[in-house]
This record gives sequence, C-alpha cells and structure tokens, in this order.
Amino acid sequence: MAHVNVVIGAGSIGQAIARRVSAGKHVLLADLRQENADAAAKTLSEAGFNVSTATVDVSSRASVQSLVKTATAHGEIFGVIHAAGVSPTQATPETILKVDLYGTALVLEEFGNVIARGGAGIVIASQSGHRLPPLTAEQNKVLATTPVDQLLALPMLQPDKVKDPLHAYQISKRANSLRVMAEAVRWGKRGARVNTISPGIIITPLAKDELAGPRGPGYQRMIDLSAAGRAGTPDEVGSVGALLMGSDGAFITGSDFLMDGGVTAAYWFGDLAPK
Repeated sequence: MAHVNVVIGAGSIGQAIARRVSAGKHVLLADLRQENADAAAKTLSEAGFNVSTATVDVSSRASVQSLVKTATAHGEIFGVIHAAGVSPTQATPETILKVDLYGTALVLEEFGNVIARGGAGIVIASQSGHRLPPLTAEQNKVLATTPVDQLLALPMLQPDKVKDPLHAYQISKRANSLRVMAEAVRWGKRGARVNTISPGIIITPLAKDELAGPRGPGYQRMIDLSAAGRAGTPDEVGSVGALLMGSDGAFITGSDFLMDGGVTAAYWFGDLAPK
C-alpha cells in the first residue's frame, strides 16, 4: 500500500514542503487549474518524485470528496498539505470567505475522516490572521467548531460585518488556525496530527503580484521595517513544514507557527504600529 501525500494548491509553498517530506511516497498534486498541477508535477517528477495530478475546487464539498476518493485509490493518506487560497488583491470578500475560510474547514473535515494513523497535516494560513484584533471567546469557538456547512451563515461573517477583502482575508486566516486547533482533537483520535503555518511575505508569483499591485508600497514597508529586513523564501516555509510533518514534530499538534521575519512583532510593538 503506497503512502500518499496530498498537496492542495500546487504553488511554491506547497511544492517546497512536499519536496522535503515525499521521498518514497506518492504525491498527489491538486489545484483549481490543471495547468498549475501539471507544471508542478513536471518539476517534481524531474526531481525523482512519484507524482499524479487532480483538479479540485476547495469551496465545493463534492469536489473535495472526489479528491479524497482519488487520493485513497493511490494508497493510505499520510500527509495533507493545504496551500490553496486567494489573496485580498485577487478576490471579493465573499470569494475569500468561501475559499480560504469555508474551503479550509471542508478540507480539514474530509481529509480528517481518512488520514492514516501516524499521518500529519499542514494548513498554510498567513501573518494576516495575527493582525486581526483579538476576538471574543465566543467568536473563537464558533469559528473553530461550527459545522462546516453552517460556517458562512455566521452573523460575524455577513457582508455588513466583513466589508473589504483584507478584513475577509484576516478573519479567514484567523479562522484557519482556530479550526486547526479544534480539528487536532478529532485527528488525534485517529493518531494523526495537524498544524498551521502562518507565513509572512514569501517570494512567490502571488507575492510578486501583490508587491506590484496597489498594496505594493505597504508590503515593501513591512519588509523594510521588520527585524529580518527581507522577504522569506518558500524553502524556509518548507523547513518548518518538514519539522511539523516529520518525527521531530511528533509532539506538536493543534499549533500555529508564525514565520514572518518579525513583521507582526513590529505591527503590534514596533515601527509598523498603526498611528
């Protein structure tokens, strides 16, 4: 029986983690666009990995269930790397909530039903989730535990409360880490682990779009005023992903790892603090 790692969102970060944890395993690369999955598959295949591809729309339960079926046909699922999402520049608040918040909860639920004992999952959230002011205990609870199909009906997620794409993105990413914490309890009953990584500005094609877009100057200021003074690389996220998915991370589950070069620290307590 092959050991399968499923990568959802075939971009730079998903690939970087997959490369570190997939030697000797079957990698199923899934993306909304077949051409993205194919391009990533070519790169990984040429590097010696055993790869197949699929398309998936994480905002559709039928589509995610179909991906689970495809994955389990290859073998036992030992790894899930969920790196799909849309950014504030790319989408409306409604789409961001549907893909980044609901879609993540859906992936965690469906793959949590089939993850193998000893398996591990990673969700890629964002530093943006750490820039939202604290929520109430009740808000935390509903984002973490509301049944997936009722999530988008929560009063706190309605258009009168979430008015702009950045706010939708921040609340989605906060919800990702809360959801992972709650799901870690359920995954734990199967002998599996799941964690979140919240990267800052990592140089990917998406980040280059953001840096060139209307938010570019703000992004550059974040980089310039952070402790690291630079953007991150997908390989750095890959290293943390490998820790969390491997035996060295066996005691870590339900956690969120902020890796942003110190941007969030500067936002709350330094030169990036809102005036």
